[in-house]
Amino acid sequence: METLTSISEVERIAAMTDAALRNFQITQSYFELSLALSKRIGPCANWCTFATWASKQAGQTIRGEDFAAALETKLKTTPEISHAISGIAEIALLKGAQLNKKGIVKLIWETIDVKGALDRASIAVGRGNRKVYAEIAREFARFLATFADDQDYDAAKLADFVAGLKPGDPPDGQRYLSQAFSCYYQAFFETDPKIKAELILLANIEIGFHEQTRLQPEIAEALEASVSDPMRFKDNLIQVLFPRQTWISWIGAFLRRLTGRPTPLDRAINHLAALARQRIRRFLTDHLMELGLPKSRLKLGDDLKAAFPPMLQTLTYPELVALLAQVDPTPDSTQETGAIDWANFQDRLHFIVDLFRCSQEDEDLLVSRPL
Repeated sequence: METLTSISEVERIAAMTDAALRNFQITQSYFELSLALSKRIGPCANWCTFATWASKQAGQTIRGEDFAAALETKLKTTPEISHAISGIAEIALLKGAQLNKKGIVKLIWETIDVKGALDRASIAVGRGNRKVYAEIAREFARFLATFADDQDYDAAKLADFVAGLKPGDPPDGQRYLSQAFSCYYQAFFETDPKIKAELILLANIEIGFHEQTRLQPEIAEALEASVSDPMRFKDNLIQVLFPRQTWISWIGAFLRRLTGRPTPLDRAINHLAALARQRIRRFLTDHLMELGLPKSRLKLGDDLKAAFPPMLQTLTYPELVALLAQVDPTPDSTQETGAIDWANFQDRLHFIVDLFRCSQEDEDLLVSRPL
């Protein structure tokens, strides 16, 4: 049976249409790629190792896993939202809504559409999971197929491999992938353990930089997946509250937009939409900004508490030092690594870079099965 480390298997998995099943196989494939590469570079975490656990976490969002019920409970127990909904119901009754207050409140909750928000987040996360895997896992499979059995460094063979990658910076170019695979290949033959450790860290960070640049649209979309569009939300809510006055309501709304004079109902609905967006984003952020590892769960908004391993406490490899100067605002320290906003590329990258550095020698990441 062909393993999930082959190019053809990566392409088959990436083409799967069932997002949950695809994620399951992506996670297993990353695990196999991680183990295959560790056989050549030694028992330390490579980029595929971290991708395994990140993909497992993404799977929880893709599958939903009771998030809709948890989010709805969270919103319904938020006093500001309950007060805002009650206010809209009272205004709607004054304007002639045909339902009683309880019925109006029920309609408002249905219009907020908690499940729809989570479905949109799930789609964005699944699309990002597939996009990164289809590109980067394929190159790892190609790299292993090309070099796994090499006994001597072959510069010409490496040049041929790199020629298969696109020049230029991400998101379109693959310069950082070229540099990363060159570092991994050099690490195959490096006898100095410190230089080898720094080469692996440099490769991990370069691929991480490429990956996070590519993922930026999907991460931002997932976090903004709350109330789909404030104007549409308002129009939909007015339509369900006043179904017999739809054309009158539409004309009134059109005229108010022209004159810029919102009614009390407009203001109340806008306030609710803003509150719902804020609370749903906070819920999604709390979920997305968490990473389950074999023996811990990391809150990505908190500073890392682990120490750098001895080989990586002081860095000397020139290319690694230069790259860290660009992406790590607190060099040689885990202070301020917590990412306040996971959609912020620089904050996210800062956390990831130090996570890679702290965890590179954590063999539990390699031997623990993610599934």
